[in-house]
Amino acid sequence: MGLPKWNESQLPAAPPFNFRNFLHIIGPGTILLATSVGSGEWLLGPAAALRYGVGILAIVPVSVLLQVMFNIELMRYTLATGEPIFTGFMRLGRRAWPAGLLYVMLGCLQIGWPAFAATSASALFAAVSGRLPEAGDASALYYYGLFTFLLAFLILISGRTIERTLEIASAGMMIWVFGFLIIVNVVFVPLSVSIETARGFLFMGDIPSGLDWRLIGGFAAYAGAGGVVNLLLSNWARDKGFGMGASMGAITAAASGTARVKLSPTGSIFPCDEGNLARWRLWLKYLHVEQFVVWGLFCVVGMFLTVNMTLAFVPQGVDLTGMAAGAYPAEYLSRTVGSWMWLLTLLNGFWILFSTQLALMDGLVRLTTDILWTAFPGLRNAVRNDVRRLYYALLVGFVAWGCVALRLAQPITLILISANAAGFILVVSSVHVLLVNRRLLPEPLRPSRFREAFLVVTALFFTFFVVMNLV
Repeated sequence: MGLPKWNESQLPAAPPFNFRNFLHIIGPGTILLATSVGSGEWLLGPAAALRYGVGILAIVPVSVLLQVMFNIELMRYTLATGEPIFTGFMRLGRRAWPAGLLYVMLGCLQIGWPAFAATSASALFAAVSGRLPEAGDASALYYYGLFTFLLAFLILISGRTIERTLEIASAGMMIWVFGFLIIVNVVFVPLSVSIETARGFLFMGDIPSGLDWRLIGGFAAYAGAGGVVNLLLSNWARDKGFGMGASMGAITAAASGTARVKLSPTGSIFPCDEGNLARWRLWLKYLHVEQFVVWGLFCVVGMFLTVNMTLAFVPQGVDLTGMAAGAYPAEYLSRTVGSWMWLLTLLNGFWILFSTQLALMDGLVRLTTDILWTAFPGLRNAVRNDVRRLYYALLVGFVAWGCVALRLAQPITLILISANAAGFILVVSSVHVLLVNRRLLPEPLRPSRFREAFLVVTALFFTFFVVMNLV
């Protein structure tokens, strides 16, 4: 059975466009940035550049630009209807649940692993023990990973709403991370290294034979956000109240003391009259600035700063994907700059990786909650129309799974699985977003052919890396 038709109401007005209001409006882009500046910037980007040279970095601006345009187009649907993009996918078929089940499965494949808790644990272990973890420290790393995983859980149950909690935590961590990286790059990295790194972002170098396509494919996807993580932008925007999302409600935190907020399973569309279209264009303006400046620009800057720092201090050819992934930069900075850099760099690495785990823990539970909440009215009745009961039941289940999954494989292996799954999901979801906007939205709200072409190019770009992995 398909989903109910949209309700109809007026599009809420966005505040006048100025810097102060922009700082108030942004939030989903900040969460997405904290999620993005993780495995790609701190782990996969530096690992690829050390192994294959700076020429491989030309992938970054292409991937980020395509993902910026992808984000804007999936957010178009949420601005217009208030519904997360996953609901749009479910509206494409005669029955809602097949598309919902598909994206729950894809979400589990990509972000159902506590990989970032495990990699942030290596930084925490090194800070406490004063050395990099080794093969014999696997048991100790498990308990450090367990600590960081449970810490993310405790943060998620605090605050007023889940989205607001993530927004505040993400902003604080990103201020520390970028402040640290900028100071290190400006003060300690030679100018010649910075020029060479910048050249790599602009010009593709010679591609060596025998590429590890798991690493390169994962790097291409995680140069931005990657797959399901991009799609979650619409869920956070709904809770933030972007556009028609203001009429939907939000998921409130369990320990906040906030009264239950009703979360509507069905969105609303607005009449395409002159007043609503003027407000629509203002919302799109906020969206474009958030995506191009807050997310896209800082994704590229974050990758440049981390790779540049790594190339300046870590010898060419060093493998950054071992047991101590996440803690290697501290070892080499402390040797070159001074021992006082040891703890500072480890703290920076911990915040980068932990912020990613925090958002992804919410992300998988959130997308599953929203899909089940929308597709199954009987389930809404079973939890007495209190979405928190469903969200936190799934969250506890995910935490229990994570405690087991932390022992399954080395963290970098889990991250490579996650990153390459993200590339495949970008292929599938780019086509789905194009169909959602073309088939479901009223004509005045649909994207131009030029923007639709970006979605096609995005699908083809990431198809290349998926095929090379399979071959």
